[in-house]
Amino acid sequence: DIFDPERLMQCPYNKYHRIRACRFPYHLVKCKKSYPEVAKTLATCPFNARHIIPQGDLSDHITKCSNRGFIENDIVFQSSGSQREHVSDVSTWQAPPSNEDWETELLEQSDSPFVW
Repeated sequence: DIFDPERLMQCPYNKYHRIRACRFPYHLVKCKKSYPEVAKTLATCPFNARHIIPQGDLSDHITKCSNRGFIENDIVFQSSGSQREHVSDVSTWQAPPSNEDWETELLEQSDSPFVW
């Protein structure tokens, strides 16, 4: 199951590293710093930062990336204007008037000593 957080994944920077999926993003950051020469030869997918691939394969990956559809759907949704309608709705809610007067309450309580 691709959504299993306990699934083991292979590190793109060191093939001997096998990391649980839930820890994979943290491991990528750490390993990228540990293997700067390998990192120079790899590229990050613009649709999913967990996809680290050789630079020469990036354009092919972009056309086939399974996460591409999510981004394209967001772009279509934003350009359709339906999100803009929600943003332009300005709330007319106002706080009800308050009967509290903190200065008066403080003066009323001043006769009782403060104890820590």
